[in-house]
Amino acid sequence: MPKSPFERIPGFSGRNERDLSRRFAPQRHDVGTIRGIQTANQTRDERRNAPSAPRVYDAEPIPEDARAEIDALLASGDLFRYTAEAGSPVAKLEREFAEFMGVPFALAVNSCSSSLFLSLKALGLEPGGKVLTPAFTFAAVPSAIVHAGCEPVLVDVADNYRIDLDDFEAKLSDDVKAVMISHMRGHTSDMDAIMDLCDARDIPVIEDAAHSLGTLWSGRKIGTIGLIGCFSFQSFKLMNSGEGGMLITRDADIIARAVIMSGAYEHNWKKHPVAHDRFGFWQNKLPLYNMRMNNLSAAVARPQIREVSRRVGDGRANHDYVAGILNASPWLSVPAPLDKELRAPDSIQFNLRGFESDEEARAFRRCANERGVTLEIFGLSEDNARAFWNWKFMGQQSDLTQTRAMLMRACDVRLPARLNRDELDFIATALVESAEDVKKASRDGGRSRVRSSA
Repeated sequence: MPKSPFERIPGFSGRNERDLSRRFAPQRHDVGTIRGIQTANQTRDERRNAPSAPRVYDAEPIPEDARAEIDALLASGDLFRYTAEAGSPVAKLEREFAEFMGVPFALAVNSCSSSLFLSLKALGLEPGGKVLTPAFTFAAVPSAIVHAGCEPVLVDVADNYRIDLDDFEAKLSDDVKAVMISHMRGHTSDMDAIMDLCDARDIPVIEDAAHSLGTLWSGRKIGTIGLIGCFSFQSFKLMNSGEGGMLITRDADIIARAVIMSGAYEHNWKKHPVAHDRFGFWQNKLPLYNMRMNNLSAAVARPQIREVSRRVGDGRANHDYVAGILNASPWLSVPAPLDKELRAPDSIQFNLRGFESDEEARAFRRCANERGVTLEIFGLSEDNARAFWNWKFMGQQSDLTQTRAMLMRACDVRLPARLNRDELDFIATALVESAEDVKKASRDGGRSRVRSSA
């Protein structure tokens, strides 16, 4: 007699043949069950085909035409900017960036923080001199002020992320020796009013334009309005060399002092084809801080100068598209630009409206994160370097009530220029639906389930 097919299964015995027959027999379902299975399969297919969360922390590829110079540098090992008599990649970057910005002088350094520090040192400020800066900025800005031996004085910031001009003018006292305007996240304060107030008192203005390469104010490039402009080439910025920064100015003494202090020891300043009469004057009179950019970073950055205009246009279009969707929600608000401001954003900031408790705001952040959108609320993220109360290295500051209230409900989302419309829709939809979920749960007294990992 032929064996049952079940006898081939390990552990088979005659006693369990009936059970196994039932287990492996074709299943019979009623119509409702079949429809349920079809719906479940369709749901799985929809999940499989649903767009994945955009990778907002990925940078654009380095332009292909940078590769030849990078390979030549790697083959030679010649990474120090002052080895060549002239024409090093760093020197080329400085010349091309100065031309792009429309200024005579540029100095490439290892970070924007270094350029901020060198700016203050190049001004020759006395130790303890007060420097005004917005309370909404990154910790590196007051850190540079402290590192330069000066005292940061924070100016209150409104919920549109710009400085309160009344507080600025009130704090612009005789013992203020410089102003460092941080265009934080690319939000430009009223530069006409700031320059008028500072020029009337002969106070120099440094622009921290780390987030603002390509931004215009009344048609003028941000970073060229004050005496000195400072830029960042860190990976999340419009130009990416991993790390790096740039200082620009129209003042020959400023550039000579900054170049020497950046690490142009002995006569290496002669390899800068500018302001040699001023370099000679400052020779051996200044300390060296060794903040130079290397040739490899410059080779990575140079081809991206010609990408700036495209990235600015794409980034602005992306920002404004998402802002329009968020502003249609009663719970989310993206502040409008100032009339004279044409931004170059690579991220979006918005305020939560009607979120009375920190618990609600945190629930919104959790919902968005679980939907695949990484966002931070500046004042509710532990040890956030953009929340002024975490800067314990500073002295006592004024109350800064506006800035504190803004930071507790201001959200920050990366929005790089390379994102496409589907990815923008994914982000905007996740943010709007997260806000709606949280507010519905609040209205229902917590009966509605809010997505939460807590």
